[in-house]
Amino acid sequence: MLYLFFNSDLNHSLSIFLALLFVLFYEAINGFHDTANSVSTLIYTRATSAHFAVIMSGLFNFLGVLLGGLTVAYAIVHLLPNDLLINADSKNALAMVFSMLSATILWNLSTWYFCLPASSSHSLIGSIIGIGLTNAIIKDLSLINALNIPKMTSIFLSLIFSPIVGLIIAGSLVFLLRYVSKKNKNFYRIHMTPVERKEMDGKKNPPFLIRIFLIFSSIGVSYAHGANDGQKGIGLIMLVLISIAPSSFLVNLNASKNEINCTKNAIFNLEKYYSNNNKSFNDSYNKRLFDRCYYFKIKKNVKNIKLVLYNTSSYNKLNIEEKTQLRHFLLCISDEINNIINSSHITVKDRYYLEKTQKNVLKTVEYAPIWIILVVAFSLSIGTMIGWKRIVITIGEKIGRKKMTYAQAMSAQITASFSIGIASYTGIPVSTTHILSSSVAGTMLIDGDGVQMKTIKNIALSWILTLPVSILLSSFFYWITLFFI
Repeated sequence: MLYLFFNSDLNHSLSIFLALLFVLFYEAINGFHDTANSVSTLIYTRATSAHFAVIMSGLFNFLGVLLGGLTVAYAIVHLLPNDLLINADSKNALAMVFSMLSATILWNLSTWYFCLPASSSHSLIGSIIGIGLTNAIIKDLSLINALNIPKMTSIFLSLIFSPIVGLIIAGSLVFLLRYVSKKNKNFYRIHMTPVERKEMDGKKNPPFLIRIFLIFSSIGVSYAHGANDGQKGIGLIMLVLISIAPSSFLVNLNASKNEINCTKNAIFNLEKYYSNNNKSFNDSYNKRLFDRCYYFKIKKNVKNIKLVLYNTSSYNKLNIEEKTQLRHFLLCISDEINNIINSSHITVKDRYYLEKTQKNVLKTVEYAPIWIILVVAFSLSIGTMIGWKRIVITIGEKIGRKKMTYAQAMSAQITASFSIGIASYTGIPVSTTHILSSSVAGTMLIDGDGVQMKTIKNIALSWILTLPVSILLSSFFYWITLFFI
C-alpha cells in the first residue's frame, strides 16, 4: 500500500490518500446504515442482546468481504466505460472520484439521519451515472456512449425486481410455516411475539431451536451483506486507483507467469474457436451466432493482444501505453463474448465454453490486491458496530402495525441471506436494505397484520428519490470541482 505514496509527488500522494479515505468513509457509513438489516430481527425477537448482535454482524460482514470474491466489485467498475477511466487526466480523475463519493456519502448520511432504510447501492450507481452523463455533456460526447448501457440495464433490473422477489418469497415462507404449524401443534410458538411468549411461558427469550434459527439466519444476512456491499467498496477503490494511478493498476502487475500464460492460452483458444466457426459460416446457425462484425472485432483485438504479450512473462515490463492497450483489448474481447453469450441461439455447450474463456481472458484485469480487500473489510466491519440504532427502530417497529413474530423475523432473514448470496455469486449488486425491508413487509402482509402506511410511503419516497438525487448531486459536484481545480 505504501508504494502508492513513495513514487509520486506530494500533491498526487495527498490526492490518493484523500480518495482512499473517502471510499473507506463511504464503506463505514454503508456498514452502520445497513447493520439494521441483520440485527433488527434479532433485537426485536430478543434472540440476543443488541451488543452481541452488532458485534456478530461486524465479524461476519468482515468475513463476507474477505471471502466474497470480486464479481460484484467489477460490475461497479465496468459501469463507467473503459475509455473514460483510462483516458481521464489527473484533474478529471480526481474530480470524478471526489464528486461521486461526496454525493453518495451525503445522501446516505441524510437518509440515515431521518431513519430511512435507503439503498447505498442505488446512491452509488446514481452517482456513477451522474459522472458519466456530465462528462459526456462537458466534452460534447454522445450520451448513449457515456455509460455502459448493457451493464447498467442488468443492474437496474436487479434493483427493481429484487425487493419484489423478497416480498413474495418471505411472505410465502410465513404462509408455509402457518401451514406446518396447523398440522403440528408443537410449532405454534414460532408465530408468537416476544410479548406473547412472556405472557404464556414466562420467558423473555425465544425457544431454543427458534433462537438458533434466528441467529444463523442473521449470520447469513451479515455474511451476504459483506460479500455484496463489501465488494462495492473494493470496486470503488479499484476505480479510484485505475483513474488516479493507472500505471500501477490497469493490469495486475503481480500476476504470475502462469496467470499470464492462462490469459495467452485463452486468447489463442478463442481465436481458434472463432476461426473454426467462421469456416462454416454458410451454416444458418453460424450466421446467426457468429455475426461477421463480432468475428472481425474479436480477430482484430486478438491480434493486438498477441502483439502486446509477445514474449511477455511479466506485466512489469510493459510501459503505460502497452498496459492501457492490453486492458482495453481484453475488455473489448470480453464485451464481444458477452454479445455471443446473450444470443438466444447459443447452445449450452458453447455458452459454458465462452463463459469459462471469458473468466480466463479477464484473469489479470479483474483483480484486487489483498490490502484493498482487508481495509474495506475492516471499514465495513467497524462501521457495522456504530450508528446502527436509528434504522433498527424503523425496521423493527415502524414497518408492521404489530410486533414482529419469530416466524416473520426468520422468514425475512432467510429470504434476504439467500437472495443477496445468489446475487453476490452471480456478480449482481443488489440492495440489502430493499430486500430485507420488503421481506419484512411481505411477512406482515401475509399474516394479515398490515403495515404502517406512513412508514412505507416514506421508505418508498426515499427509494424513488435516491437515483435522481444522487445523479444530480454527483453532476453538480463534478461540475463545480472541475471549475475550481
